[in-house]
Amino acid sequence: MADSARQKRYSEASTRLKLLAHPERLQILDTVRRSSQCVCHLEVLLGKPQPYVSQQLRVLREGGLICDEKDGLNTYYCVCDLGVRAWLDTILGPAPTERSHPLAGCSCPKCTAQKPPIEWVLAASL
Repeated sequence: MADSARQKRYSEASTRLKLLAHPERLQILDTVRRSSQCVCHLEVLLGKPQPYVSQQLRVLREGGLICDEKDGLNTYYCVCDLGVRAWLDTILGPAPTERSHPLAGCSCPKCTAQKPPIEWVLAASL
């Protein structure tokens, strides 16, 4: 491998690792790798205000680690980078398969049961 290609790979890996090296971002990624989540759900889970959670989601989205999808007034986030998903499995262990329970204080559709949650199925080709 040419030195410039190797340097590019090192730079890309370093950027991803920096995104993972933040406790709240790591918790967000751990949560959204299990199922898609909206900002209000992540607010309650992290115990942080909406602007802070949105800022962390923006960083992860701009880094290409998560994707978002609108459903009415809610935006749901999930891990869309399969490489990062594999890293999370290595770092944190496999994601539990149990269903998430409603969070007290969260008004999202998942927690209020107004309608079923959006579940994204990532294609193996991603």
